[in-house]
Amino acid sequence: MHLEGRDGRRDPGTPEVELLQTSVPPGLAELATGKRRPPRGAGGADPSLSCPSGAAGQSSRAPAGQEFASFLAQGRSHSPLPQMSSSRSKDSCFTENTPLLRNSLQEKGSRCIPVYHPEFITAEESWEDGSADWERRYLLSREVSGLSASASSEKGDILDSPHVRLRLSKLRRCVQWLKVTGLFVFVVLCSILFSLYPDQGKLWQLLALSPLENYSVNLSSHGDSTLLQVDLAGALVAGGPSRSGREERLLVELTQADTSGSRWRRPQQVTHNWTVYLNPRRSERSVMSRTFEVLGRETVSISIRASLQQTQAVPLLMAYQYLRASVEAQVTIATAILAGVYALIIFEIVHRTLAAMLGSLAALAALAVIGDRPSLTHVVEWIDFETLALLFGMMILVAIFSETGFFDYCAVKAYRLSRGRVWAMIIMLCLIAAVLSAFLDNVTTMLLFTPVTIRLCEVLNLDPRQVLIAEVIFTNIGGAATAIGDPPNVIIVSNQELRKMGLDFAGFTAHMFLGICLVLLVSFPLLRLLYWNRKLYNKEPSEIVELKHEIHVWRLTAQRISPASREETAVRRLLLGKVLALEHLLARRLHTFHRQISQEDKNWETNIQELQKKHRISDGILLAKCLTVLGFVIFMFFLNSFVPGIHLDLGWIAILGAIWLLILADIHDFEIILHRVEWATLLFFAALFVLMEALAHLHLIEYVGEQTALLIKMVPEEQRLTAAIVLVVWVSALASSLIDNIPFTATMIPVLLNLSRDPEVGLPAPPLMYALAFGACLGGNGTLIGASANVVCAGIAEQHGYGFSFMEFFRLGFPMMIVSCIVGMCYLLVAHVVVGWN
Repeated sequence: MHLEGRDGRRDPGTPEVELLQTSVPPGLAELATGKRRPPRGAGGADPSLSCPSGAAGQSSRAPAGQEFASFLAQGRSHSPLPQMSSSRSKDSCFTENTPLLRNSLQEKGSRCIPVYHPEFITAEESWEDGSADWERRYLLSREVSGLSASASSEKGDILDSPHVRLRLSKLRRCVQWLKVTGLFVFVVLCSILFSLYPDQGKLWQLLALSPLENYSVNLSSHGDSTLLQVDLAGALVAGGPSRSGREERLLVELTQADTSGSRWRRPQQVTHNWTVYLNPRRSERSVMSRTFEVLGRETVSISIRASLQQTQAVPLLMAYQYLRASVEAQVTIATAILAGVYALIIFEIVHRTLAAMLGSLAALAALAVIGDRPSLTHVVEWIDFETLALLFGMMILVAIFSETGFFDYCAVKAYRLSRGRVWAMIIMLCLIAAVLSAFLDNVTTMLLFTPVTIRLCEVLNLDPRQVLIAEVIFTNIGGAATAIGDPPNVIIVSNQELRKMGLDFAGFTAHMFLGICLVLLVSFPLLRLLYWNRKLYNKEPSEIVELKHEIHVWRLTAQRISPASREETAVRRLLLGKVLALEHLLARRLHTFHRQISQEDKNWETNIQELQKKHRISDGILLAKCLTVLGFVIFMFFLNSFVPGIHLDLGWIAILGAIWLLILADIHDFEIILHRVEWATLLFFAALFVLMEALAHLHLIEYVGEQTALLIKMVPEEQRLTAAIVLVVWVSALASSLIDNIPFTATMIPVLLNLSRDPEVGLPAPPLMYALAFGACLGGNGTLIGASANVVCAGIAEQHGYGFSFMEFFRLGFPMMIVSCIVGMCYLLVAHVVVGWN
């Protein structure tokens, strides 16, 4: 902002607003000055409320003199909207050029639309504003417009009466007050519980075990403790013995006297055994823990014996701590916390990021109460920073990529390929997404596909939510086809014990690829069946849809302006005034138009010619730089999966690619790029990682695995393989739709390995691992937070104004998960039970 006089020199008495279109939406200069451009359409249209199509990056100066001061003076009145539009109330038409569907409006003149005066805005639609007076004036203007609309309507006179409205308003305020009060009391209670119990910390003892001597220690029991958790760290390996049975192992024996009987009876000893196998390479360090039940206040004795092939001592770290709750109580607490988080997300009581943070706080408080409170450093270590780095780097790449106009260009090309046939376009997009996700990470695929899909749906006047949900579902299905497409597959293939059994990259990919092809063949007709009665086209004309989206963009822009100075506060008020005017205009249009479902575009050839003129590549040099860096990043993703000599994870590759592109693109206004990063999505993943790890410490995942193994053992031997495949597929699918599939897969692999090596069971390990892969990958389609790609897609769509809720995803994703799991289960039963492909 600068202060200049009318002759070009600076004058402190006359403010001037300099606005960049890249940071503030168009149309602000006309609103600030009160000037009116000559209408391009028929009638006396009001172009000051339209969205002009200036080139990105151009700036416009608007001397605001007395008009700017008078507009701010109007903002101090009780109802700013009538004063702001009083000079324009004589216009009976409105000109609006949509940002993407301009077509022939700019050349042939805009449409003249009669306006009326109904109510549109609901009580839930609000935005942040630092001024309480501004909010009161806005609410008052809503009440005035609402009363006038109810007086002029013929239907719903009882619902539109002032008394009913007052009661509904009081009810909404009461519900809002109860929600805020309840959540605040819950947070305060969790904070108090978390602060009352100190961080015990683990005191690690260094042991040197050899076959010649044993280690033993006596522990004094605690009266209020029911469990004893023993942790071992060293060259350990998860799983049971191999076929040879020559592994080196440790035998941990816990003994305690049972004095609960009669005092005349001699106390009996209760013994628990735990066998831990050593890693023969001795190069990898891992931590394993086991929980034992303790009785009363009696002394507990721990004895460790080593069975080694050599006489050389093996270093080992040991720690222990007492817990105040049983395993069943911890699992019950964990289940209640998980159910509460899902209730907050399903009913949209709070944002899903805040719901995950509340669940993490509750889980940490529960750990503190039972005696296993983690330190802050330990909690930070729970966060998977590789996933966050991958998301952050790819978000920056996509943000710079969008500046080139490439996404609009791809949308126009896709429109040409569709030739007005919507379902052909949707199936083609889903198939491409499934193929790409088989070789790329699912999150990367959706980061690249979501902006293109949104532009394409805007061109075709489709609802982007429905198309995006279908895309992300097929992304999760396609990711299960290869060993590198989904994280559970990577965890299974990288397991050393499974590699010794012959479960290599090529064999795993061939087995999964054939099954996923069958799943895709069934999923495409099922998708068409689920969408049979759904209206993919917007129920409103494209002008209404674009006007709603424009209101959302203006509101987001107003929220992002921090009122740190007087000038920024003035600009924020201008934006809020623009939102008010557009909302009332939208209300009039909704009253005027009869909602009609759009049909497929018959004039697509004419529209293509006009769209190609408008949406070309805006910066070819920047596009070449983006394509070069993005191609190199994707190539490194492939190379990282096949070449073990490259010591770069996916997160490092994405971060380095973002730095390269920032340097090549010569970005100076770095804040604009950071505004396009989905910080809420990154924070949601961080909170979700903490929540899932805390639930694992509460033995929820371990309990699910153990109960699954017990159910398999109960089945007769001749039907055990069939029952094992069915149970593992469905337990994995349902668990992965509720909790993160990465810790679940990592926990289930040792459980299934022990089950396959149990001589009483005698099951082959590969069919169990394939069942685990099918269930963990396909189960991500069950809920919105079942897979990382789902959350990323929802976050980007919400940023563009097309966010979808938990239930919208659940209505389509859960049936797709059920059918796809049935197909995968039948494929596994035929391959391993009928054919015997073991």
